Amino acid sequence: MEPTTSGDPESPLRWTSKSVRQLAGALQGMGHAVSRQLVAELLATAGYSLQANRKTREGTRHPDRDAQFRYINRQVRRFQATAQPVISVDTKKKELVGDFKAPGAQSRPKGQPEPVRVHDFIIPAKGKAIPYGVYDLTRNAGWVSVGIDHDTASFAARTIRRWWQKMGRPRYPRARSLLITADAGGSNGPRVRLWKWALQQLANRTRLAITVCHFPPGTSKWNKIEHRLFSYISTNWRGQPLVSLAVIVNLIGATRTAVGLRVRCELDRAAYPKGQDVSDVQMGTLNLVPHRFHGDWNYTLRPTRKRR
Repeated sequence: MEPTTSGDPESPLRWTSKSVRQLAGALQGMGHAVSRQLVAELLATAGYSLQANRKTREGTRHPDRDAQFRYINRQVRRFQATAQPVISVDTKKKELVGDFKAPGAQSRPKGQPEPVRVHDFIIPAKGKAIPYGVYDLTRNAGWVSVGIDHDTASFAARTIRRWWQKMGRPRYPRARSLLITADAGGSNGPRVRLWKWALQQLANRTRLAITVCHFPPGTSKWNKIEHRLFSYISTNWRGQPLVSLAVIVNLIGATRTAVGLRVRCELDRAAYPKGQDVSDVQMGTLNLVPHRFHGDWNYTLRPTRKRR
């Protein structure tokens, strides 16, 4: 199921692109005597839905979409087999800070709902929160940096660096490489020069060979962080007005699941201005190796050699 599992960042419900007929056929090919009905029952038990009819329309389907899913899955398994860290990264939906109406409901005394603002206009003194997340696929653990400036590649790389310092390096002391799975757009898109430049600086600092595999355009919901981390954060603060940055950080850090998910969160007050250009000369210094399969989506940044 792993290569074809998707989810909504606002809900723990998951779905798959494979039909019960396809899944039953795959299991039968492995020697299991199963029917389509049994597969449907097992999917329901595991919390899956067959193609939810909301937030799944992905636009034009790239001809190599499924091949890229399989390639990512092979890379993940290869890294995990050698005890190298594998993370999924993305920016969660930006949130206005203040006493605004929140989706869902919370338990309160009858007839005493919490009063909130009628209109969702930004409060200049409080601004907005930008949660950027890192999810460790192997250890089921998450890190979230809550920014207050702009969602840029520098912010994304800084968050990954903080995860490595606080969670990654202590858990993978012998790591020599890191695999990052990311969307094809936003601050960590494959065409964003600053993203690759910032990752090169991270590779130089950590001495890790950083491999990045991007999901094809229009398939962000297949990124594991969406339904393994972000959906549970949304559930944890459902019905809770995000009145301050401290509340947001505390609610994210308090997110837990029965299967062992743990999350650490910190506030990042640094400035990340937009419009930072990376020149052709700077791009030429990157120690970047495109993979043979879709080098535009899959590439490795190796640390540059230190000058003597």
